[in-house]
Amino acid sequence: MPGPPAVSVVAPLLLDERLLDAKLSIPLARPCFVSRGSLIADATGSDCRVVAVVAPAGYGKTNLLAQWAADEPRSSGWVSLDRFDDDPVALLTLVAAAFVRATGEASDLIADMRVHSLATLGRAAPRLAAALRGSAQSFVLFLDDLQVLGPAASDVLGVVLRGVPPGSQVVAASRVAQPHVPGLRAAGDVLEIGVRELALGAAAAQQIFRQANIELTPELASAVTARTEGWPVGLHLAATIAHDAHDASAVIVGNDRYVADYLYGESFAALPETTRMFLRRTAVLDHMCDELCSALMADTPVPNSLRDLESSNVFLIPEDRTRKWYRYHALYREFLLDELEREEASAVPRLHQLAAGWYEANSSPANAIEHLLQSPDHERCVSLVGSLGLITYQAGELATIRRWLTALGDDVVESCPPLGVLSAWIAVLSGQPLEAERWRGLLDTVTFEGPPVDGTASFASGRAMLQAAMCANGPEQMLVDACLALDAEPSWSVWRDFALSMAAEAYLTAGDIAAAADYFAQASERAGMVGNNDVRIRTDTQLALIHMDQGRWSEAADLLAGALDAIRDFRLNDYASAVLTFAAAARMALHRGDLEQADRELTRAMRARPVCTYVMPTVALKSRLSLAG
Repeated sequence: MPGPPAVSVVAPLLLDERLLDAKLSIPLARPCFVSRGSLIADATGSDCRVVAVVAPAGYGKTNLLAQWAADEPRSSGWVSLDRFDDDPVALLTLVAAAFVRATGEASDLIADMRVHSLATLGRAAPRLAAALRGSAQSFVLFLDDLQVLGPAASDVLGVVLRGVPPGSQVVAASRVAQPHVPGLRAAGDVLEIGVRELALGAAAAQQIFRQANIELTPELASAVTARTEGWPVGLHLAATIAHDAHDASAVIVGNDRYVADYLYGESFAALPETTRMFLRRTAVLDHMCDELCSALMADTPVPNSLRDLESSNVFLIPEDRTRKWYRYHALYREFLLDELEREEASAVPRLHQLAAGWYEANSSPANAIEHLLQSPDHERCVSLVGSLGLITYQAGELATIRRWLTALGDDVVESCPPLGVLSAWIAVLSGQPLEAERWRGLLDTVTFEGPPVDGTASFASGRAMLQAAMCANGPEQMLVDACLALDAEPSWSVWRDFALSMAAEAYLTAGDIAAAADYFAQASERAGMVGNNDVRIRTDTQLALIHMDQGRWSEAADLLAGALDAIRDFRLNDYASAVLTFAAAARMALHRGDLEQADRELTRAMRARPVCTYVMPTVALKSRLSLAG
């Protein structure tokens, strides 16, 4: 019996680095498209800081931006957005990376975007806007496919756009109206390019047909332009049909010649079956390279490399200048997916599983999850989501982890209690107390004997740590839960530091200061070894407060300095653990008589306070008491 197909591995760069490079690379303008020089000249010559290009698929928006970027003398940055970027933190990180890549300025700006998602509007987006406003050089940032952004990501982008200085521009392309445009329109600060400007005329039609070795008379050019209403992709398809028919008049006869799916069908049907199968199956991919496509085709021969296929297919678009990564034109992909559903519907889940396997083998589990969510393989998906859940949270991408959990659905999450623990943790740490209590209630009575997906020693241990953190059943039970987890998590466990910190919190609540200090010190040391900065900040702050209460201000100052440095270095200003640190720093400043510094620390604490709620009561209560004092 044959085994599973071999999975190719991309080297030497990590896959995620290559994908990021593709998203930030300015694509080459396609030579077969009509020049948009006059539109570009009008846009660059305007005083508008934002240019909004809005039209349905097939109007050449990406190629317009690529032509502009190719000839732009100012520093240029590019972001190709996709559906996975509908996360405020992910969006801001990409835009910051494009700006830094274009200008070489503010190299720490990218890391500054990795904040708690609740702080994107109040902290990260203004920080990026300020960097743009203070740029020493003029720049143009191109944002393609803006329609993938939801309200939260659109809101932070609106803040960033207010920072574009005179002489610089942001050019955004989308299929639908852009939310920031009305406000900019009222201020006269946006140039809008739409269907009317992007539609092509008879002269452009003649140029397109000439590239297909078909000469159009002025009359035929006017007729085909009227029939397609100047739709650029329609004209390219018409030229293809005329070329295949060896007859220019073929483009204006027949009742349905310009119905999009019919035209695509004409183009598609002429291909060999192996190529048609290749196109259908690879349409499940948002981005593709030769190795990934080969994984999807399994034992079926792959017809050509993507680079070879690109030369004969106007709908295959390179995403980087090295032509390693490609995507299909959105309209063509929709057609191919329809063909796949019609011809090989039963193969779709398997294709997503193969893609997920390739991404896993290439150390890109987040991309694997996106494909597994579209397959029935819930077990693999649950395992990956569980293993990435807290990592994704710590990266600030709460919208992403919530989307994963929502896509899995409550039934799947509830069927895997460790994933329920993750859902509860996300709610606790993101300031959603009602959601946290709902999950805690569901978890109280369930049992689970299988291996946990989150790296804890057992489901019972993971649940005990959650219950201890929430102090759900009073301080006495908190100590019982903490000790259960402490006994369960071995010295090498990645959760050992958290178990130690919960034991310390429990002893502190019980009034055993000496035991609490000992466990806080152990937790801090272990957290430093495994890089768990959230735990280290919280434990060092608690130790500092104990030292302050005992009059050991020098030792407290050293611990607080380390905690504040970690908050700064790892951009944790808006996390629940930071509230207590800022409050303690304010107390230290008051002890030193520095009222101005105390006021700054209190302001920082108040900004982060909304995520520090009663479902983590030991931290929330002590933070508020410290702020009140």
